[in-house]
Formats: sequence, structure tokens, C-alpha cells
Amino acid sequence: MAKTRAAITGVHGWVPETRLTNADLEKMVDTNDEWIYTRTGIKERRILKTEGWATSDMCAEAVKGLLEKTGNSPEDIDMIIVATVTADMVFPDTANTVCDKIGAVNAFGYDINAACSGFLFALSTGAQFVQNETYRKVIVVGSDMMSSIIDYTDRNTCIIFGDGAGAVLLEPNYEDHGVMDFVLRGDGSGRHLLHMKAGGSLKPATHETVENREHFAYQDGRKVYAHAVKGMSTTTEEVLRRNNMTADDLQWIVPHQANMRIISTVAEYLKFPMERVMVNIEKYGNTTAGTLPLCLWEYESQLKKGDNLVLTAFGGGFTWGALYLKWAY
Repeated sequence: MAKTRAAITGVHGWVPETRLTNADLEKMVDTNDEWIYTRTGIKERRILKTEGWATSDMCAEAVKGLLEKTGNSPEDIDMIIVATVTADMVFPDTANTVCDKIGAVNAFGYDINAACSGFLFALSTGAQFVQNETYRKVIVVGSDMMSSIIDYTDRNTCIIFGDGAGAVLLEPNYEDHGVMDFVLRGDGSGRHLLHMKAGGSLKPATHETVENREHFAYQDGRKVYAHAVKGMSTTTEEVLRRNNMTADDLQWIVPHQANMRIISTVAEYLKFPMERVMVNIEKYGNTTAGTLPLCLWEYESQLKKGDNLVLTAFGGGFTWGALYLKWAY
């Protein structure tokens, strides 16, 4: 009997209408389009402005579109996993809120917080439930409303991040397509280089933490860059080696959209052609857990059944990894 795999059978994305361009940022901080683009590859990013909306609403829109595309009803879904660092609230989980907002009355859910690696970790987790035949229809969402935790007086971070959501449906596959293997890594000693200083149990919110602007994302860009390149490159190599493959066997690499320099350096290290690297950072910036599914959504029409893909990401914590996926449709 063929091994059960967890295959992606549909993908959909959603981004807010409001665009924050480099020209807009020129009016807010000491920067300019040339400075931003040459350092990041970003021209604009989307910002959620709808009153009363949060991460769960972006997730819900992506999931609604996914259900429509795949011909499923909300009642068909067994489980929803949301990867995010910008949950609607500290608790309850955003995933359960999404279940409620879309009417997935037979599903349960929970969040995974692995920063920019969140979708990678969530996809690996969701795949286990399907390949072990515990559930048949699992939705994995990557979404972040980064505008809610970005300091728009800090030109080092405000130029990078945007808002968005992407979702995939995982279902059983018996043709040896789907999630084939993954390598996940973590190193908590890197937490001080990319984190939010206050708001957790270590440093709860006070007047002082708010006045000191400690409830925004902080990163040491240069040090994070070096770790990101190494982490994404080495785990991609490892997952290929474990499956007796080389970069020549891949049709696509799907990298986290953190910075165009990181993306191109990883491709160069792997000796992989940029025309087969999924890139949409110019339009959306870094949407944290949303970047990987948004890439799959945008490139869906170019994917063919049987294509070999490696998804790779690096995030705060540190967290990083690579996942080998054989496209199923």
C-alpha cells in the first residue's frame, strides 16, 4: 500500500488594499526610494487599515478564498493552524477565532509562533496529522499584521514589513506527492538580535515600556543577515542530501521574503538560477509568516504536478529550516 503523504491541494492569498510605497516612507522617516530598494528589493508593502480588523480577518479572507477554489465548505475542515507573531490577542488563539469567523464548526485550531519561519513550522506540523491519517482536511495559514508592531519612526524596520495572509489546504495523497521531508532548527541564544522587548511575561506592559517604545519589533540587521543566509542555505542543502537530490533536481526554491540580498545570496550559495526562485518582495515586503504561502499563491499558475520545491525560511528566536515538497496538482 502506498504511503500516505500530506499534499497541498489548494492555495490562496489575501493582502490589504492600502499600499505603503517607498515614496510614502520618504515623508515619514529619513530615507528614499533608492536607499530602500537597493538594500531590500522592496518598492511597496500592504497595510491593513480596515477599522476593527486584525490578523484573524486577513486569515479568514485567505481561507474563504481557498475554500471556494477547492470546492470545500467550512464544515468540511477538520483543523486550522495559524502561524503568526501578531495574534489578535495574547489569548485565545487566532486559529480558533478564524474557525468561528468562517463557520468551521467541526474544526479546532491553534497558533504557532516561530516568527518568519512560522509557516514552515506550521506546514510541517499540519502534515503530520494528515500523513498519520488523523485528519483529512487541514488548513495551514501564515499571516501577520506587522504594521501593528512596527515603529514608523525607525527607518531600519519600518521600510521592511507589510501585512498579508496566505493559506493552503492539506489532504491525503497516495501518489507520493506532497510534503516529503523537512529539516527544522532553532537557537534561542539569538533571541536578543530579533525580538520584541516588552509585552510578555518577562517584561509586562507598563507606562515606561510604552514611553520607551519597547512594544515594537527590534532587530540587529547585520547580524541577522549573516545567520539567515547560513541557516537557509545549510538546511536546504541538508534536506536535499537526505533525499539524494541536488539543486539541479529542483524546479523551484521558495525562500522567505526577508530581504532581496538574502534571497540572492542564498541562491548564489546553492548555485541555483534566480529565474527559478520565487520572489514577490518588491510588492509586499516582509509579511513574516505570510511570505511563503503568498509566494505559492502568486506562482501557482506556473507550478506543475510533480514539481520539486524547497521552502526555506529564517526567523526571530532564532528559528529556521527547509521543507521538501512535491507539488500535487
